[in-house]
Amino acid sequence: MYSDKVMDHFTNPRNVGEIIDADGIGEVGNAKCGDIMRMYLKIEDGIIEDVKFKTFGCGSAIASSSMATELIKGKTIDEAMRLTNKAVADALDGLPPVKMHCSVLAEQAIKSALLDYSKKHNIHIEGLEDINFDDDHHHDIEE
Repeated sequence: MYSDKVMDHFTNPRNVGEIIDADGIGEVGNAKCGDIMRMYLKIEDGIIEDVKFKTFGCGSAIASSSMATELIKGKTIDEAMRLTNKAVADALDGLPPVKMHCSVLAEQAIKSALLDYSKKHNIHIEGLEDINFDDDHHHDIEE
């Protein structure tokens, strides 16, 4: 049912924890399944130097959070903005359809942290204007 990569990122998650002096913090949740993700970003000169997460949720939520952090660490803000839930799921060698919302949460947690960063530093990040962080992410799934 779950790929080896999902199981690896669930049992050995990368970048777990928090960044005390984070430049951006984002939290999203899904009321239907109870998953909550919090992402912490440390950004230097437009590059995501460090990223950590804390996730309360199922194995797919933890694996999605872990993989998403791996995919944006060392990347530019623009590169992180282009991360999609499909890219997270693909990097995990797929998620069951009923768990695809976990990859959406990971994508949105990153964008929520970038939105926080943009507000704290009074900068504009293209693509954050129309983001809606409601807690029904099932309609946002890109498969």
